[in-house]
Amino acid sequence: MSTEKVKIESIKSDPENARIHSEKNIEAIAGSLKSFGQRRPLVVWSDIVIAGNGTLEAAKRLGWKTIEIARAPEDWTHDQARAYALADNQTSELSEWDASVLAEQLLELDSVGFNIADWGFVGLTPPIDSPPPEDFPSFDEETKTQYICPKCSYEWNGSAN
Repeated sequence: MSTEKVKIESIKSDPENARIHSEKNIEAIAGSLKSFGQRRPLVVWSDIVIAGNGTLEAAKRLGWKTIEIARAPEDWTHDQARAYALADNQTSELSEWDASVLAEQLLELDSVGFNIADWGFVGLTPPIDSPPPEDFPSFDEETKTQYICPKCSYEWNGSAN
């Protein structure tokens, strides 16, 4: 596969793109582009982006003038280009995160200064099976707890009784 750098204005988003990119998604893609640059080319058939429409939009918002592309085979039909676009999007949907590995890696990257929220990762929590911090107080069923809602001042003790 060969790639080439083209002017962003020379290619178009796919008007038939079945994928919807939310504002949050575009911001995360832009955050990744700012952090790491473009590491995957867009796939273009004729002058239409068939894989990477979100990346194209994020690059435009960042003010990029050029972008790296890979061209689909010239002999592809419109149906082949559409089929590839759908397959490219669907195959990524079928994968899953390993939650404990993901949480561990995100916590480590966050602790060394990466702004993982820029890539759409928010609300970090440690893996469920991780031990409590050393300074975490011990507790059992007899431990007295009290909670107060910061909005309505409702009080409860945290026990089932």
